[in-house]
Parts: sequence; C-alpha cells; structure tokens
Amino acid sequence: MTAAMIVVDGLTKRFGDFTAVDHVSFEVHPGEIFAFLGPNGAGKTTTISMLVTLLRPTEGRALLAGHDVVREQAAVRRAIGIVFQEPSLDDRLTATENLEFHAVLYHLPPAERRRRIREVLEMVKLSDRADDLVERFSGGMKRRLEIARGLLHTPRVLFLDEPTIGLDPQTRRHMWEYIFGLREREGITIFMTTHYMEEAEFADRVAIMDHGHIVALDTPEALKRQVGGDVITVRTANMDQDATLIEQQFGVRVQRYKDELRFEVEDGETFIPRFVREFPGTLHTISLRRPTLDDVFLKLTGRTIRDAELDQKDVQRNRLRTRFGMRPHR
Repeated sequence: MTAAMIVVDGLTKRFGDFTAVDHVSFEVHPGEIFAFLGPNGAGKTTTISMLVTLLRPTEGRALLAGHDVVREQAAVRRAIGIVFQEPSLDDRLTATENLEFHAVLYHLPPAERRRRIREVLEMVKLSDRADDLVERFSGGMKRRLEIARGLLHTPRVLFLDEPTIGLDPQTRRHMWEYIFGLREREGITIFMTTHYMEEAEFADRVAIMDHGHIVALDTPEALKRQVGGDVITVRTANMDQDATLIEQQFGVRVQRYKDELRFEVEDGETFIPRFVREFPGTLHTISLRRPTLDDVFLKLTGRTIRDAELDQKDVQRNRLRTRFGMRPHR
C-alpha cells in the first residue's frame, strides 16, 4: 500500500482557553482530493494552518510527504502549494511579475522559472493575459492565477482554502474543471476546505468538521447513505403533536427543524401517496428530495451548516462584547 501523503494524529490547537481544533486524526492518500466540510469557525482553516507550518500545534503530530510539520518546516514548505481564502496577489504587478516574485522566493533557477511560468499560465488559460496588470482581472481570473502560483514550484500537495468563495456559480463550475484537470496533469494531492455542499461532493473523501472535531469521514456517497434514504419534509397544522403522530403511525424518526418536520424513508415516491392518504392531521405542504451532505451534517449535529455559521457569528460577537465590558446577547 502506498504511504499516506498526510498523516495527522491527535492534532490540537488552543488559543488561551479556547480549543479551535481538538485532537483530530486522519490520513490523506496520494493523488486524492480530500475535503474539509463545515461551517466557518469549525476549525478547518486552523487545521490547514498547522499542516502548512503557519501555526504551531498545541498537541499532536502531523506528517506531510513524510516530513514533520514542526521539526521539518522547510521540507514541508517545499512540498506544498497554498491558495489562501483571502486574496494575496499584488494588483499593481502583472500576472508574470506575481509569478516571478513567487519563483524567486522558492529559489527556482532563471531558466526553470521562465519555463514553469509559461506552463502554469497555459494550464490556467491565462497565457494571453501574462503581461496585464492583475487589477484588471476578474475574480475568477485572479483565483486561477493564485492556483497557478501555488503550482509554480511543482508541489506534491496543493492546499485550497475556500477556493471559490465569492465567485459566481458559473465561474465556480469552471474553477472545478481546472482543479480536476490539475490533478490529472500534475498528479498532485489536493486538500481543500469548503462550506459549499455541492463542492464537497467533488472530493474523493470528505471530513465533516464541527466545533474543532471531525464528526464523520468517508466518501460523499457513503456519508449520504447515513441519512438512510430519501428526505421527506412536511409542514402541518400542529407541528409538535404531529411529529409524535408521524413517528408512531409510520415508524420513522422525525426531526423538527424551524417550521418543518423532516424524516427519512427508503422509497419516497412510493411513500408520499400513502402518507397523504393515511395522515390524520392537517397537511399544508410535503416535499421529497435526495439526501445532501447538509442533511448528514443536520443528522449528526442537529443543525444545518448555515445555522452553525450563524451560531458561530453570535459566539464571536459575544466574545467581543465581553472583552469590551458589554453584556452578551442571549
């Protein structure tokens, strides 16, 4: 069996009395697209920051391409490329100048530097804009240039932290075409974070992260099978009473989420006519859909990723209010 490209064992990061990442362990295989899925504040970026040597772990150990991320930082940095969540290009430079600056930092010889710049610009379809100022680029073009920069020194692992955040849906689809093509052409391992469920489905395996813990790790299809089948959503006249009634009469486990009831059945298309016919209460709406990774997150945590992000924002606001002597919101 090929050795794992990334090995993480009990990795932990604390900031004072706050634990951002809590004893996470996992492996990433060579050539794999591996995704961290979870809300903002779940610990995804903090974990990546430790793996790329930007943060020192409080506890635990991590190896990248066989190198310890604490004791062999220089070797780790040579083996990785990074596309940060926040833009990091210099808009006052051209595309080529941005890449040349990066190549000098990695000590690429002049001849190799010129060759690799031509190759990566062609790879991301920006050869015709090589001498244009980056300030004239669209958001999608800038993201492609950042990926090109991350690939310039031929890394073994490319880290993508929310690679398509802020891009429109069409540009996001095009970006994923580039990412798939990169793996095929370069043969590299891709490690990404995202809170877009549809993007996580593109990964070979997904680790779902919440409150600094990995709550599930498997292929997207295997994770969705945990939901148990089709997802039925109903709204009724008496939600609390009808939740118990549905469980007793139809033998399903009902989950209340805001103003609707959700439950899972094996064959939704067959179940719905029976439900409409036999349900004794007042039914306002009913819908059927296939399970998503957000359904998995809801099943495991009791809330959606969007709700988790809103909760995290409340926590952050209350920390600031407490720091400045103000009463926290309830």
